[in-house]
Amino acid sequence: MPTDNSHPKNDRKEVFGWIMYDWANSAFYTTVVSVLVGPYLTALAQADVGRGGVVLGLGPFGSITSDNLFPATLGFSVFIQIFLLPVLGSIADYTNLKKRLMAAFCYTGVMASCLLFFISGDSYLWGCALLMVANISFAAANVFYNAFLIDITTEDKRDRVSSHGYALGYFGGVIMLLLNLGLISNASTLGMSEGLAVRISMLSASLWWGVFAIVTFKLIKNRGAIKENVPKRKLVTVGFKEVFKTLRELYGLRYTCLFLIAYLFYNDGIQTVILNSSVFLSQELFVARGLEISQSFLLGIFVVAQVAALFGSLIFEWISRFLGTKRTILVCVAIWCCIVIHAYAFLQSTAQAFVMAIFIGLVLGSTQALSRSLYSQMIPKERESAFFGLYEISEKGTSWVGNLVFAVVVGTTGSFRHAILALIVFFVVGFVILLFTNTTKAIHAAGNLTPEEAASK
Repeated sequence: MPTDNSHPKNDRKEVFGWIMYDWANSAFYTTVVSVLVGPYLTALAQADVGRGGVVLGLGPFGSITSDNLFPATLGFSVFIQIFLLPVLGSIADYTNLKKRLMAAFCYTGVMASCLLFFISGDSYLWGCALLMVANISFAAANVFYNAFLIDITTEDKRDRVSSHGYALGYFGGVIMLLLNLGLISNASTLGMSEGLAVRISMLSASLWWGVFAIVTFKLIKNRGAIKENVPKRKLVTVGFKEVFKTLRELYGLRYTCLFLIAYLFYNDGIQTVILNSSVFLSQELFVARGLEISQSFLLGIFVVAQVAALFGSLIFEWISRFLGTKRTILVCVAIWCCIVIHAYAFLQSTAQAFVMAIFIGLVLGSTQALSRSLYSQMIPKERESAFFGLYEISEKGTSWVGNLVFAVVVGTTGSFRHAILALIVFFVVGFVILLFTNTTKAIHAAGNLTPEEAASK
């Protein structure tokens, strides 16, 4: 069955519905994954077995300690995604299940994240399990969400729509962080412990994700499928076959393949920095100095980063109109290298941390939004979900190799600074590969038009 193109592209209501999903899920990603759950689970583990104490012994593979429990948890969840996400994307392209699968994983993630409210004391391993389910579901839903960008927009609108999605997401994240910051800062006044305030904050962010996602599922339109009436028992088999088909297609699209490899490197570095920044700051600026971790500081610094990211998404989208998307991404990756070096060698105070957060925010949303838009132009029509299944392996909320490197360096050296510096390899390798990637040839090889060509039609 051919793809149904009866729904027009660039429809304002549908574009608004698509953008609203960034508003919905960014609150979860920012509040739960990036800020609160890492220090919270780490603190529970350290209270149970001591700082650096063994949580799980892995025999010849070493052990998971209270210090590296959080990055190890994220790393394992992303390792599962490497095999799961491409299969899901292929199934979505082969059937008409894209919207249903997106909703199913969205609300699975919401439920798992909400259950984190009940984690306290020595139940932190259950918290790690729930975090893995939530993070996997978050990434799986994003496979289909990103693929919808191609369904609803033309090539000349994608940089703008993608950047506006990230900008609105960061705006939503700022609102949720400010609310949570107020709650945690005034926990004692309200007659509750800081731990309870943290759990309520994670619950509220999870519910935000679920409630506002309803707008998205009401407004976006499901497109037709390449095939229909596929027996359910054969869907998994079809999924694996389609993955191999996608890999063969990717091999034939040389420059698309190069871009994806570059993205997997530099975005793995980005995700590892973001996912471990709260743990890094809490350990280096507080625990290592014998001070009590300030949850208010951690929330405050992410508010600053979110506000900067909101403006950065819009500013660099404007810059890309003059420099071009690829050159703008290269500038952003170069700035990421400077950020990592600063965190390792110069970061000594909370004031410096706030300045660093501004620079992180400015290049965070812009790098991801422009990369998503550029990649969407390099993939064949009617193969969007399958190709975004590969892309999502290192997209927002995921990092496998980076988290593994971070966890191993922390485990072997006991230094979070050495771990953050090790991530510069990901940015340098990604920068070099992208530098030699001809993105115009990649777009044409996939049978698509460049934004300039699409605008002139």
